[in-house]
Amino acid sequence: MSAAVQVIDGELDRLEGLWSDGLSDSYRVYLESVDGFEPDVQPRLALAAALIEVGVRLQGLGGGAAAPTTLLMGDLCLARGSRLLADHAPLAVQVAFARAIEVVAAAAAAQQPAPATRQLLQQSLGAAN
Repeated sequence: MSAAVQVIDGELDRLEGLWSDGLSDSYRVYLESVDGFEPDVQPRLALAAALIEVGVRLQGLGGGAAAPTTLLMGDLCLARGSRLLADHAPLAVQVAFARAIEVVAAAAAAQQPAPATRQLLQQSLGAAN
């Protein structure tokens, strides 16, 4: 079993269903955006970005209100993604992710069109460069 698979398996407790519901696709996209980081950190940062993207989507930011259980799954995704960033990302990347989430949440609160979350998060991964 590869290190990346071990990282993913360890972080998906209670979120396994999301893997086949788009999380795996998001992970693969972000994996292409983390090549500037150390190899052992890359899967963790890609997973953090994917979890945050899915968490934002589950929370219904920029769309209708989420059901309570869906909202809690979104919270869990955001919490796990944030912890992965706190444990493995440089401070500049952590701050960039926080700002990206703030931009998306502020747009939703103002009932404005939400910016492209994936693009904001990919830019956030480049904040350390």
